[in-house]
Amino acid sequence: MDYKVVYDTWLSDPCLCPEGKAELEEIKGDEKEIEYRFGAELEFGTAGMRGIIGYGTNMMNIYTVRRATQGLAEYIKSLGSAAMKKGVVISYDTRRNSELFARTAAGVLAANKIKAYIFDDVHPVPMLSFAVRDLQTVAGIMITASHNPKEYNGYKVYGEDGAQMSPEPTAKVVEYIGKITDYLSIEEAGESSLYISKVPSLVDSRYYKELEKLALSKEAVKKVGKDLKLVYTPVHGSGYVPVTTILKKLGINVTVVEEQTTKDTEFSTVAVPNPEFKETLAMGIALANNIHADVVFGTDPDSDRLGVAIKNKEGEFTALSGNQTGILLLDYILTRLKEEENLPENAAVVKSFVTTGMAKKICRAFGVKLIEVPVGFKFIGEKIQQFEETGSNTFVFGFEESCGYLRGTQGSRDKDAVVASMLCAEMVCYYTAKGKTVYDRLMEIYDTYGYVLDKNVSIQYRGLNAMKEMNAVVDALKTVRVEKVDIFNVSAMRDYSAATRLVYETGEKQEMDIPKCNCVYYEFENGSFICVRPSGTEPKLKIYYSVTAKNEAEATARMEKMRIAFEEILKNIKK
Repeated sequence: MDYKVVYDTWLSDPCLCPEGKAELEEIKGDEKEIEYRFGAELEFGTAGMRGIIGYGTNMMNIYTVRRATQGLAEYIKSLGSAAMKKGVVISYDTRRNSELFARTAAGVLAANKIKAYIFDDVHPVPMLSFAVRDLQTVAGIMITASHNPKEYNGYKVYGEDGAQMSPEPTAKVVEYIGKITDYLSIEEAGESSLYISKVPSLVDSRYYKELEKLALSKEAVKKVGKDLKLVYTPVHGSGYVPVTTILKKLGINVTVVEEQTTKDTEFSTVAVPNPEFKETLAMGIALANNIHADVVFGTDPDSDRLGVAIKNKEGEFTALSGNQTGILLLDYILTRLKEEENLPENAAVVKSFVTTGMAKKICRAFGVKLIEVPVGFKFIGEKIQQFEETGSNTFVFGFEESCGYLRGTQGSRDKDAVVASMLCAEMVCYYTAKGKTVYDRLMEIYDTYGYVLDKNVSIQYRGLNAMKEMNAVVDALKTVRVEKVDIFNVSAMRDYSAATRLVYETGEKQEMDIPKCNCVYYEFENGSFICVRPSGTEPKLKIYYSVTAKNEAEATARMEKMRIAFEEILKNIKK
């Protein structure tokens, strides 16, 4: 249907709320804005849906939330009455309209006679993931746009294993959603409905108990934890209560950035609420300098990502990349498990394939299996479930370069900044008790395994055709044989859309046992790589560079050469 017709239909529908009517009246005559809002439907993919808040079929609003929830409800009803009784647990973060959207989702489920549990205050992703399994619901809904700018919100769905819903059931939900053409007449039950209940407070207590079981260095924490100076900022998000709670339970001193503990929907103290950026930790670092703190933590709005800043040799705070925090945690976890003789013989670490190549070297040194999966923590969750069903491996750690980490299987099945905060704080205590810093250990890792420099470059796309244009770039790369990037020889090319790996020297095309996604990955002779993929949550084409070298200076020089040369290849591809 023509977007103008859809716009007019919404505007004239008596079911449209007054706020929506006023907002759509304001854009009358603005063809570009009308086309953006009504020229497409907000896509529901394997990461749920995410979009700018506003009225229209391509925006986040109560009507797109109702439609998505009705689709989920139809899927649950197809599973039978037992699944409907098990119900769905719903959480939300501090973003604009998050609580409204959560209550909207609960109302739609209740109208379909599906049990809905809803938290009575903001709770992060990991606690929602835990609640799904603790309450034994059939699914979970998290209202969040994670680390996106303030204008966004989103809707993530979880399966009964507590991980983000797998592609197969997601496809069925999407099929049901696609059949719903009337956005404005979907019914909600009132909050007094017998099908709507609050999540019991004991769920929180049980979550913290599971996390405490994952502690690895209780003696070190007991020795130095009370003297440790740790600064934490929730960046106005949902991590404030759980992160400070678990650190205090362990006996670790925490100083919070008070200005950033408020539930500010505008995230007014930061440009973007993404702890991957040092700028987002700026207030925390400033406070840390004032009180001579040892480390700074920051979490994003839904508290599934952890950013860390530590002091370097000069005593200045440096923000660690997600890869650096990941290899430090990996090394620390494996070290402590081995020291305590608790490292399972079938131990496995799971990471996304764009995450640092350093992980392979560390796992090899400890004799631990490393498994790579596509980007998206749901794939790590799938591996955990597979390990439990087959007994093939014991999950010890999973991580992604985008500051996402998980240890243990009884807490969350998604990335968990609460357990990551606990482990990072423990790690600081562990090395402090040994008379060294975390920065010292990072340098030791580089001295032992060689230097690996990782960089992520994002190219912004705009408009309705953003996803199509990004995919076109990736598809074009598959048609060209890239053998060299500057002086660096490509040894193999992986096409994840076909799940194949082409070995250049022999011409052999190997099948890869991995879920398919639109991504091209170039392997280089020395272990370096370049990977190109469209983001699944925002209109950005992501390019990942990983360079192996003897030291940081050499890696930096190689990285720059590689980046310039590859950008030229991309430029020629687009012509």
